[in-house]
Amino acid sequence: MRKLLLAGFLIVSFTASQAAVVRLAPEFGFPGPGKTQSLKSLRGQAVVLLITKTPKNRAFKKQLKYLKEIYEQFASKQVVFITALGDGAGPVESDIPFVVASNGPAVATAYGAADDFNLVIIGKDGNVDYQTNKVCPPERVRDVIQNSFMVQDGSRKGQ
Repeated sequence: MRKLLLAGFLIVSFTASQAAVVRLAPEFGFPGPGKTQSLKSLRGQAVVLLITKTPKNRAFKKQLKYLKEIYEQFASKQVVFITALGDGAGPVESDIPFVVASNGPAVATAYGAADDFNLVIIGKDGNVDYQTNKVCPPERVRDVIQNSFMVQDGSRKGQ
C-alpha cells in the first residue's frame, strides 16, 4: 500500500512539475508602420501564428476557415494573426488581416516547425501556450486564447 501511495505521489509531482514548464516564444520580426517590429512589441496581446511553406497548403486553408469563425470574437481583445511563409510564397487571401513575418523559413526553424503546417498560439505574456502541426478546430483555438486571457488577467489581480 505504501509503495502504491508513493508511486501515486511521484506521478502527481512529476505531472505538476511538467505543467509548470514555460517556453518563451522565439523572437521574430514583421513589417510594421514605418519600421520592422518584433514579437516582443506585442506583449499584452495574444498572437496566433500560422507557419507554412505556401498559402496553398490544404491544412493552412482549412485552418484559415476555422480561424475566420472566431476572428471577430477576438478582434476587440487585440489578438494578432501572423503568418510565416516559406519559399517566397505569395500573399494570404483571407478576411483576417494577417501580418506576414519577415523571414518565414527562419521563423519555422525557431519554432521547430519542420512540417508543412504549424499553428502556434502565443499568450499575452509572450510564452508559447499551444503548438501543433495538425489543423485545430475553432473551439480549441478559442479555449486556448480565452485561457491565456484568464490566466494573465488573474495573475495581475493577484499582484
